[in-house]
Amino acid sequence: MSAPAPDGDAGEGAEEGAPIGLIAGSGVLPLLVAQGIRAAGRRVACVGLHDHFHAELPHHCDSFHRAGVLQIGRWIRLMRASGARDAVMVGRVKKATMYRPLQLLRQMPDLRTVLLYYQKLRFDRRSPALLAAVADELAASGVHLMDSTRFIPDHIATEGVMGRMTPSAAQQRDIDFGWPILRSVTNLGIGQAITVRDCDVIAVEAMEGTDATIDRTAAICKRVGWTMLKTTHDSHDLRADVPTVGVQTVERIAAAGGRVLALGAGRVIMLERDQVIAAADRLGVALVGIRGAGHDPKLL
Repeated sequence: MSAPAPDGDAGEGAEEGAPIGLIAGSGVLPLLVAQGIRAAGRRVACVGLHDHFHAELPHHCDSFHRAGVLQIGRWIRLMRASGARDAVMVGRVKKATMYRPLQLLRQMPDLRTVLLYYQKLRFDRRSPALLAAVADELAASGVHLMDSTRFIPDHIATEGVMGRMTPSAAQQRDIDFGWPILRSVTNLGIGQAITVRDCDVIAVEAMEGTDATIDRTAAICKRVGWTMLKTTHDSHDLRADVPTVGVQTVERIAAAGGRVLALGAGRVIMLERDQVIAAADRLGVALVGIRGAGHDPKLL
């Protein structure tokens, strides 16, 4: 299919039923979701966020428009005009933008976003608060925000060893040690990942993100063989901000001396899962899925 014209429609799809809306940030995840929506026999009505969306994304959508990160009123108008009443919101948006006034101005917030900010987000800009506020605003206008993993079941971490590499006994001890700590960290809303070596926590992820946490771990721990653990908090809302890993994550861990990546089974997205597993096998990184909330960190 050829790409739709910028800020225009690609025309009506042949499938019956209303299209699924896609609010797209950066990275490959919106591409995978768009493909999954189409594979499910639905049309894709996409709103790509300015300076974020993947250049190839318009080719995978039946209609495509642009909007600013802080133009929620425009998101809603575009969703409703497309006929979408259900939407998925995926892709990275740098939260640090909210702490940089000049960048906020460049995104040209609309009146609806300004009111939402002053009414609900001035004093609480944590991810759950952001998601709840956005979801409520969409719902008030007749657009229901869906589970962001619904159309990508083949890209979710599964329980057990995913690949050829199996953790050593020492690495399993680090998983057993680190998993309850990670759950405490995530449930406190601090971050979604920690790194561990010899039953000692090296680094805890916060707003800086996973890549920066890996780099910090490499600077602190010069020994090869540390473990990264990543998941969501126990009651995480899967409509947005689901943690993701990709090939570059595995490559960065391996280059920094990490040898295990433990992920919450059913709770972490693996971007292009087969390629992630292949990269882990190639680089000697054990890739394992751990049972979800309320379970002990056992592989089987």
